[in-house]
Amino acid sequence: MKSLIQSIIIVFLVSMALPVHANTQTVDEYAERMQLYKKVEAVTQIPWYYFAAIDQYERNVRHVRKDIPKAPGHVEIYFRPEVWAGLLNPNPNDESPTTIQFFNGLGVDGNGDGRASATNDEDVIHAFANYLLSYGVDHDNLKIGLWNYYHRDKTVGIITGYARIFKHFGRIDLENKHAFPVPLRSNHSYKNTWGDARGWGGRRIHEGTDIFADYGVPVRATSYGIVEMKGWNRFGGWRIGIRDINNNYHYFAHLSGFAKDVRVGQIVEPGMLIGGVGSSGYGPPGTSGKFPPHLHYGIYKDNGYTEWSFDPYPHLRLWERQERQNIKKGR
Repeated sequence: MKSLIQSIIIVFLVSMALPVHANTQTVDEYAERMQLYKKVEAVTQIPWYYFAAIDQYERNVRHVRKDIPKAPGHVEIYFRPEVWAGLLNPNPNDESPTTIQFFNGLGVDGNGDGRASATNDEDVIHAFANYLLSYGVDHDNLKIGLWNYYHRDKTVGIITGYARIFKHFGRIDLENKHAFPVPLRSNHSYKNTWGDARGWGGRRIHEGTDIFADYGVPVRATSYGIVEMKGWNRFGGWRIGIRDINNNYHYFAHLSGFAKDVRVGQIVEPGMLIGGVGSSGYGPPGTSGKFPPHLHYGIYKDNGYTEWSFDPYPHLRLWERQERQNIKKGR
């Protein structure tokens, strides 16, 4: 009974936290999206994984922004009405390809029904493909097109990172599998310390959960993603930052060292070794031993404008429980 109550509490806390996010898409929805990406690839010669990456980035942003309406279909790329119809178009809801083109809007008729609808999946993805084609189909020119559309280096980096991940695995259903950051068989403990006060280096809050474990205990990637950062920080010591495909940045700090060949730009998957538990930090490079060995684990969410920390504790509890259940089932 006690275990059941704890499980219910964990699920409730996860639902209340800013999402990592939990994905509710079905296998058929993934298949329909992939079919559409490859259909547009055949027409434009732009690799499917770029469309998948753009769509993934936009769906992540939609899930955490209140100023963007919910997507009506499976594709979640959003065009503001003035961008779709044209800035000077007196009809922001225009669906006529002719007048949209006259007013230099980006909307196109992608499915051949004579209408350019911002709520139709094919029209939307063909519109973005048509925009990118004006720059070219190679990686460098696609990056230029993305920057001119989003005007944000970080967004371009995130999208091109997603493209690499999708290309590497050859699929897009990578959102629901996670791993606990240290092996379950290890001697470890943790509690919710997110938001606690910290004083070293100035007053600030603790932006993560500390998982205490023995020195050198393996530290693992918690999700599919790409290594964005690796190196030293005077607070975090030796640390690694990984961006997952839900636009969460996973921060692993106070490491004893890094796994062999881990590098910035490397693609990772849940459970992959990235380093070891340590006590590095709070000083110049190489400083260690000022506190007991532990892993500082934090998660940050990006919404297209800024990035903020949110409490990882409920998710850690959930992933630990799920991994234990999978072990029992022999997965």
